[in-house]
Amino acid sequence: MPEHINASRQYFREAMSRLGAAVNIITTKGPDGDTGFTASAVCSVTDDPPTLLVCINKNASQHNTIKTTGILCVNVLAHDHQELAPVFASVGKVPMLERFALAKWQRLATGAPVLESAAAAFDCKIDQIVEVGTHSVLFCAVQAIHLGRGNSGLIYHGRAYHKINTDKA
Repeated sequence: MPEHINASRQYFREAMSRLGAAVNIITTKGPDGDTGFTASAVCSVTDDPPTLLVCINKNASQHNTIKTTGILCVNVLAHDHQELAPVFASVGKVPMLERFALAKWQRLATGAPVLESAAAAFDCKIDQIVEVGTHSVLFCAVQAIHLGRGNSGLIYHGRAYHKINTDKA
């Protein structure tokens, strides 16, 4: 029989680990150079106008830079980015210059770094910010889109990365 538990922080986090989500690298161009982090808290809000929702922890080192610049790029990871995702998720362990040196990047409308090999990338301006608990919820107006290979993805489920590859070969 399923167990019913009060909605404590511990049980909420455990339940959320069972909700699979796409893995993304969120990037921006700040006064100190390019910066980025791995996130799964991204979703579509509307397609007219094209808008995404991105959540960032207020304690993240990139938080203030993203809020100040008002721009970001959501780089949707493909299955072959499984090694790149944890590098951008590491807090202070790998310097930003080294993180960005691991892949090829380009620029679109906002100037935020766009991962050339991303499954898709959404270059955005932040329209609205709502503060909720430990996080800032960013409503991001899509300015430009980069479409890469659409046949693969990377999800995070059960506290681990999982490859999705729909290639028939």
